[in-house]
Amino acid sequence: MTNFPTALRAREYAWMDQDPSIYFNAASVGPLPAAAVAATQEWARLRERPQHIPLALMQGAAATARAQFGALIGADADEIALMPNTTYGLNLAARALPLRPGTILTFDGEFPSCVYPFQALGSRGITLDLIPRVNGLPDEDTLVQAIEQRDDVVAVVVSWVQFATGFVADLERIGNACRAKGVFFIVDGIQGCGVRPIDVHALPIDMFASGAQKWQLSPWGTGFVYVRKELITAIEPHDVGWACMKSSTDYTRLTDYEYDFFDDARRFEVVTLAYQDFAVANAATGVMLEAGVANIAAHIEALGDQVVQWVQSRKDVRLVTPADPARRAGVFAFTPDNLPAMHDRLRAAHVVHTVREGAIRFSPHLYNTSEEMKRALAVLDS
Repeated sequence: MTNFPTALRAREYAWMDQDPSIYFNAASVGPLPAAAVAATQEWARLRERPQHIPLALMQGAAATARAQFGALIGADADEIALMPNTTYGLNLAARALPLRPGTILTFDGEFPSCVYPFQALGSRGITLDLIPRVNGLPDEDTLVQAIEQRDDVVAVVVSWVQFATGFVADLERIGNACRAKGVFFIVDGIQGCGVRPIDVHALPIDMFASGAQKWQLSPWGTGFVYVRKELITAIEPHDVGWACMKSSTDYTRLTDYEYDFFDDARRFEVVTLAYQDFAVANAATGVMLEAGVANIAAHIEALGDQVVQWVQSRKDVRLVTPADPARRAGVFAFTPDNLPAMHDRLRAAHVVHTVREGAIRFSPHLYNTSEEMKRALAVLDS
């Protein structure tokens, strides 16, 4: 793609040049690109008269979503199960993996989706231990040491990118420690998927879940879970419905009741899929694949460099996000001495951001420009 990101912005986000706001909140909700808005309108017209929607079109939308989501993370389509969100995928990991009684490890400060589904396993003799933070960031050294030295660890669940700090976990290091001890490795990928390149086939990850409504610029209610191919048929689905059976592809014999799961990750797709929403997600994902995740990552890194340099020039602001580009992704968090005042200045200037865990959080994406970041930081300097 030439002239990245200017040409993409002009085509997919032309409204941003007319609107007074600067949108730095992809870590909460990603704005739909124009291609996805067009797909929304097209499928709304189709859904108005569903008798004219071929079954093949609906099934094709789901198949395309599995293939494109897989392409974002280096997985095969048959390793992808479509999910409504990250939490559902993490619950699948918690409930379906053959976990013996023992301990699951995670970082203190994780998003609650990495905590509650695993805390709920107490009746199976499984407890969740939180590795304390150091200087507000995950303590990866202590986590790896615990994996290597403890015999009660049965699984590890971490965010690839932390929602509040932007800290990027070393998935290879943690995964290798897990694999050496026969420990399942589960990853919440929502704050990194589409922001940074990843090849799950090159990493010792067992399950990777992501919602698509943030950085993947897709509708609410769309997402996926990757299940390592060798695990797919070894896992007995915890939730069972008609849609995860092979017979669900033939609507003329649904009451034959053949209890025979799909041999691929579709065995974890329990209910009728939101075909309309996934078709819209396909349009959004297509924009991202066209742009190239590596290009997106480089662009966001450059925007982050501006934030880091600005914070480091101020004595009244502390950088929460790691300064090292290898340890940060799209989330850039900082804590000013007078947070309410800076928060109010940004809101008054229509800089769309959020406050998380006592810090201002910027999360720019492929559509933002260096000039916008300069303007936002100038607001804070004013």
